[in-house]
Amino acid sequence: MKTTYKEGFTIPAGLLIVGLLLQLTIGRVNLSSLAFPINLITLFIFLAGLIIIHLCSKKVYFFRQLSTLQFVIPSIASVVILVIFMGLTPQYQSDVELSGLIGRLGLMQMLSAWYFVLIFLWFLIILGMVIIRRISNFGIKKDIPFILNHLGLLIALLCGVLGSADLQKLKLIASNEKPEWRAFDNQNNIVELPLAIELNHFTIDEYPPKLMLVNHKTGKVIPEQKPVNMLIDDNFTSGELSDWQITILNRLENAALIITKDTVKYVEYHSFGSTCAALVKAINQKTQQHQEGWVSCGNFMFPPKSLQLDENTSLIMPDREPRRYASDVTVYTQSEKIINATIEVNKPLKVEGWKIYQSSFDENKGKWSEISIFELVRDPWLPVVYTGIFMMIAGAVLMFILPQKK
Repeated sequence: MKTTYKEGFTIPAGLLIVGLLLQLTIGRVNLSSLAFPINLITLFIFLAGLIIIHLCSKKVYFFRQLSTLQFVIPSIASVVILVIFMGLTPQYQSDVELSGLIGRLGLMQMLSAWYFVLIFLWFLIILGMVIIRRISNFGIKKDIPFILNHLGLLIALLCGVLGSADLQKLKLIASNEKPEWRAFDNQNNIVELPLAIELNHFTIDEYPPKLMLVNHKTGKVIPEQKPVNMLIDDNFTSGELSDWQITILNRLENAALIITKDTVKYVEYHSFGSTCAALVKAINQKTQQHQEGWVSCGNFMFPPKSLQLDENTSLIMPDREPRRYASDVTVYTQSEKIINATIEVNKPLKVEGWKIYQSSFDENKGKWSEISIFELVRDPWLPVVYTGIFMMIAGAVLMFILPQKK
């Protein structure tokens, strides 16, 4: 009797129903329970199961059909449909509790939903059987790209899922007071690390300050629909904002606010807590009304300063945007290594299996931040996943190099 596509689609449909029932009764799959060594044991059980199925395929008709197109195509189609649906709906982390029917069905946490896990497992079984069948019949060069492609895909998918339980993402707040070895996970639990980080110096390169017009009665930017701003870099002298001609009379990169009985002004100040300020002259080109005064973005030490131009309009300097920020750190490891390095955004430091990323800083203090916030990532299964990806790339390249049968 020959297997039909109808039978091939019956199994994913049955797995979908069983998965939905499990999802509604016992909740989602706890992937964190697969942490080492459970994931390694699961990997050996899965591979041993594939070998046993292959050895029994000569006697069991069902096992023999697992590598046929009538089973392969339905399994691929089922996974593709679920992945497309997952891409069209917002997804949340599996540690977030979602209420309501949608939350219970796992439609927004599909990676940990029972029906997705079961159908994905079925797809991996089919993929594994196809690979074993081709390896057992290996004998011609054209099998090499096929095996590399499919085996690489199996390694990347299987080890990516099993290794997700060992993936650690932690947040560490370092200061220049003392080395810090305690970090926080997603649930704000304290995790002690095999390394410590000490902040030596934190630096920020900021974009030049900007000037904008706002309606000080409503607080909205002018014009409201298409806000415009004026970038006052070192070469800027004057420009136009709406009907106002703005001229920079003085610009202080590091300034302090001085308030006297009669005046409010800024002076040069190169110590901790300085802010940016500019002395401007504004002339309305229609009414010839003019105003002159200081504007400043302010910071944690000095309040922002605006210049009122008329009864509705004020000139402001919004907070400056960081262009680059980095931390000069010293890392101490349990193996008694002392590493001095500079960590920037998108330029992590690799230390004994950990990647240390520059994540944030004390945004209230800005460039005067006395702390630096790092994200530490450890994924011990990542090299194995990369191996699978490189195997797929090698298989794709060999498809063009090796002669194929017409």
